[in-house]
Amino acid sequence: MAEKKTWGVAPDNDEFARIAQAALDEMDEPFRSQARAVSIRIEDLADAETLEALHIDDPFELTGLYSGVALTLETISAPSTIPPVVWLYRLAILDEWMMRGDIELEELVAHVLVHELGHHFGWSDEEMDAIQEADD
Repeated sequence: MAEKKTWGVAPDNDEFARIAQAALDEMDEPFRSQARAVSIRIEDLADAETLEALHIDDPFELTGLYSGVALTLETISAPSTIPPVVWLYRLAILDEWMMRGDIELEELVAHVLVHELGHHFGWSDEEMDAIQEADD
């Protein structure tokens, strides 16, 4: 079992990026290779425009977001011009992690990342839940 990491100061955006990269590196193929085409961006919280578009009042309710076109919808004859991006919202993830208290931060970041990458692969929320339950 890995040694439990105890954080002092909250991890900054660079540390979150390292945690997300480690989670990406642990993904099985062929997903790992395809996921590398997705840019991962770390922000403290979603911006007001994003929250409004998603009808979310509390920015702490959104821990991650995928923007782009799912691979299942891409076509060779009409490729998407929207670059695929996963947004991880650091303060919202930290808030959930502290409130839960039953999961390692690295596990929660990986969970959010994999969920958002699932949208890139064209998986429904139900399919992602089933995949994650099978992994547990």
